[in-house]
Amino acid sequence: MRIRPALVAPAAAALTVLLLATGATAAVPAPDEVFAPAALATCRESVVEVTATASGAVNQVRIGVTNKSGRACVVDRIPTITFGDLDGAAQPVPPVESAPYRLAAGGTAYAAVRTIDPAAEDSRTVAYLTVAGDPSHYGARFDAASLGSPAGIPVWEPVTTLWQPTRAKADAALAAARR
Repeated sequence: MRIRPALVAPAAAALTVLLLATGATAAVPAPDEVFAPAALATCRESVVEVTATASGAVNQVRIGVTNKSGRACVVDRIPTITFGDLDGAAQPVPPVESAPYRLAAGGTAYAAVRTIDPAAEDSRTVAYLTVAGDPSHYGARFDAASLGSPAGIPVWEPVTTLWQPTRAKADAALAAARR
């Protein structure tokens, strides 16, 4: 399974703070609803609630992250999903770098995860997966039975969408990734 470095987002945030403090500038991606102002702090793990539910489709899981605080904050635009004791995390589709995603006060973002490549001829089975809104968080653990897979979660080349404003957009992004 491929891995995504978990320290990219904190390092990027530190670089942004350093550049702002020194007055230096750097190339910034075009504005996009996914990106958040650098002034917003990363959501503390204690103020976000993550969820994972069966999607109704084979080998797919819907996840969500809700900001329970009274202030906007940011998580990484790529959800962090790990599988049992396997190394690595689900890879983003489309392949992108870490960047902040703004969560409004009380706001929720959604993503969809495919645990196994449809063309896979091999897989591993795990008893749980862990979901975190940001790679700096430990995340919450969800057992296979709660996700509609009592015999275990099959895993091979797992992928995740970026956080989306609705479940429908997350489902559509995952469906588009199959092409």
